[in-house]
Amino acid sequence: MVMHPGIKLRHIRAFLEIADEGSLSAAARARRLTQPALSRSLGELEAMLGQPLFLRQGRGLALTEAGRLFRRHAAAGVEALEAGAAALAPATAGGRIEVGVLPTVAARLFPRVALRFGALRAGIVLSVETGPNTYLLRRLRDGAIDLMVGRMPEAAEMAGLTFEHLYEEEILLCARAGHPLAGLPARDVLRRSPLILPPAGAIIRRPVADYLAAQGLGSVVPVFETVSLAVGRGLLLGSDAVWFISAGVIAEDLARGDLVAIPTGARFLSGSVGMTTRQAGADRPGLDLLIQLTRDLGRRLQGGERVLMPTVEDANASDR
Repeated sequence: MVMHPGIKLRHIRAFLEIADEGSLSAAARARRLTQPALSRSLGELEAMLGQPLFLRQGRGLALTEAGRLFRRHAAAGVEALEAGAAALAPATAGGRIEVGVLPTVAARLFPRVALRFGALRAGIVLSVETGPNTYLLRRLRDGAIDLMVGRMPEAAEMAGLTFEHLYEEEILLCARAGHPLAGLPARDVLRRSPLILPPAGAIIRRPVADYLAAQGLGSVVPVFETVSLAVGRGLLLGSDAVWFISAGVIAEDLARGDLVAIPTGARFLSGSVGMTTRQAGADRPGLDLLIQLTRDLGRRLQGGERVLMPTVEDANASDR
């Protein structure tokens, strides 16, 4: 079947924004359009495709089966078009972008973003540093970094800054595969295992402390404190310790089966992951592209899609 000649890029972008936001009103605000205009674009697209893409659920919209299928191909198509346009843009010599990356995105999301960015902007150096939330926020305010990616900062620390939500991420209680207590309730595991916590300055420490207090374990003293994947992973694999850490930090270890998650049953052990920038913005060549790539991959993760590392062929595609 040939695509209807009336389908324009504006129709595709409107559909993807509505799918990302889950409602017409939120998508209209994100695209700076009126809700009737966005609704009209969606109606035109559905008419040209010959089937509905969304179902109404309360105040929001949910994708139909056809909508989910179309979204997967449409998102890939728009990404390919943007990559093609970027490949034709003049290379920027000597450019540099400074990025602060928190642990929750350092292992899974940001390496994929960086590799795609490097394939499209080979002339720009992407300088990436990690560190505690407070340190990176200070660097962002001082202009030493242009963008921070990770968990949403505390409201009291947001003066002069803007946060863009990408997806929700759980805080997990994890252990090595084969841990002798892994089949027990989390409360029993915590009572009988050495505990690794995030440091006091980490954003996720407060909800973890609240969870422990709710379990009557507020007085438990950890044996170690870290959010470092290398350190935490080594401690878990070499002992019967358990660790509270963001899911993104250990996603690859969980997928490989090296680590396992112990269910806590606590819905509040989650938080927003996204991008933090200065409200004044930063005039850096390539920064808009980096932000867009981060946004696209983050929203694909939010939708439950498995985002693979680019291959060498992907990286070389922009040269052909």
